[in-house]
Amino acid sequence: MATREHVEGVVHKAIDEILPGVEIDGRAHLKDLGADSVDRVEIILAVLDRLGVSEPLSSFGGVPSIDALVDYLWERLTSSTRLKAGDSNSTYPARRRAR
Repeated sequence: MATREHVEGVVHKAIDEILPGVEIDGRAHLKDLGADSVDRVEIILAVLDRLGVSEPLSSFGGVPSIDALVDYLWERLTSSTRLKAGDSNSTYPARRRAR
């Protein structure tokens, strides 16, 4: 089973590959590191692929920081029950469109 440190390493490696040379601060949002929307999608997709996690991209819209992203993924990996995006029990539910 993967450790939280492993998940953190995977996230940091993906960030470093997409945003080479950037100093990674776990309290920062990917936007704060200069990642545009395409960069953010590429980072998330790379991390999901490497961890073998299937999660809708919309699930990550409310994740406020890199540390929170690591925690969210760690929760998904260690949870015995997969939560659907938008589930009321989800830590970072998908953003909903205003009507």
